[in-house]
Parts: sequence; C-alpha cells; structure tokens
Amino acid sequence: MKKLLFFLFIGFCTGVCAQHSASASVNSTAVVVDPIEITKNVDLHFGNVISSYNPGKLILSPEGSRTAFGIQISPGNPGQVSAAEAIVKHGSYNYSITLPENFTLFNENNSNQFLIIDEFTVNPEVTGEEIDILKIGATLNLEANQPSGFYTNSSGFNVTVSYN
Repeated sequence: MKKLLFFLFIGFCTGVCAQHSASASVNSTAVVVDPIEITKNVDLHFGNVISSYNPGKLILSPEGSRTAFGIQISPGNPGQVSAAEAIVKHGSYNYSITLPENFTLFNENNSNQFLIIDEFTVNPEVTGEEIDILKIGATLNLEANQPSGFYTNSSGFNVTVSYN
C-alpha cells in the first residue's frame, strides 16, 4: 500500500508539477493624435432690447435670429446682433461640447445691475474637412423695469470641446 501511495504521489506531481512557467510575447502600439482645438471667431451679441414693466426674455438662435417674449426689440435700430461662433479642429474624431448653465452680464455703470444669460444652444456645422463651425445662441433674461445701460462681462464664458 505504501508503494501504491508513493507512485500515486509521484504521478500526481509529475502531471501537475511538470511545468514551472510559461510566457507569451505581447506587442504594443500607440497612436498620437493632434489635440483638439477651438478658436473664437465671433462674440455673442443680443443687440438693443427695450425694457418693460414686466420681466421678459430675448432668445438669440444659433443662426442669429431674435425672438422676444414680454419685451420689445426695435427692428429699426437692432444694434449689434450676432450668435457666437467658434472654429473646432478635431481631425476625424468625435467630440462633445460643454457650455455654461448660465452667465452674468453687469451694467458697466453699476455692477449691482445685471442680466442673466442661460439656455445656451449650439449648432455645429460640419465642413467635411475635419473642422466644424460652432454657432452658439442663448436666452437673455430681463427683470421688470430693467435699468438701461451697456451690460457686459469681460471674463467671457467658456465653450469647451473634448474628444469622446
């Protein structure tokens, strides 16, 4: 019986313990792509807006058209009106666009008076050359009896593009 157990033990170790190590050759590659780029081309300008006794809003579309709710705009004297525009160089890769939730404009003569911009919208125009033109609109919100003046914010708002 001792011989049988010895041979079984030797047989088990031979079958299980016969190979001590193994290796495989693994290849490695990397692709370096150009970084995504964005360049501002045009700033966002809502133009002239007439204050009202009621709160209101002015929607500026990515195409540059304005629609007023609760306020008036003067078609005879619109002022400077333009949707924002940025150029995105992205190669053949997909990307995402991040815009702020809101942005504040301050009256240049009284920083306690402000306007809020929100509901940003973007329309990317694909040029077919690995470059897109982003057209950006937003909503300008006015309080009732909004004080007149030039409202701006020199820090600007960020438009961020990132590869997916």
